[in-house]
Amino acid sequence: MKEKLLEEKIGVLLREKGLKLTVAESCTGGLVGHRITNIPGSSDYYLGSLTAYAYEVKESLLSVSHETLQKYGAVSRETVIEMANGVRHALSGGFPLENVIGVSVSGIAGPGGGLPGKPVGTVWVGLSAGNNAWAWRFLWHGDRIQNKENSAQAVLQIVLDYLEDRLPSEP
Repeated sequence: MKEKLLEEKIGVLLREKGLKLTVAESCTGGLVGHRITNIPGSSDYYLGSLTAYAYEVKESLLSVSHETLQKYGAVSRETVIEMANGVRHALSGGFPLENVIGVSVSGIAGPGGGLPGKPVGTVWVGLSAGNNAWAWRFLWHGDRIQNKENSAQAVLQIVLDYLEDRLPSEP
């Protein structure tokens, strides 16, 4: 029998726990939301996502502070935590915040855009749930498409890890 996809496992656990999922995407351009909505019945637990590529959109729709973006940049622990918190609030849809998970991703997909200390393939994933927020850094070595796919996979894995009470430690 074929093993379930991450997005299928996530759906089962979100339903069981009575939780809702929101997503803030930058470098993945909607790929996480695409994968989640490939699962029939995902409207039971998936509230929606925002693809916020520009700084201005991160600020206005996700409440990422201008100071955070100026000081740390879009590809940072600080920014993905603010994105994850922001998407929870923006898309909670009237559900109690304690029942809503926010996950975010921002990175440098390539082939250009690398900076000192942030080479191409650098990606941060953030998660906001309950009264906590966490972030993890990844470094991919593929082309643009592979980096986006690896990033979406990492986001889904982090959500699954959270739902299974086995979050990895932060870097």
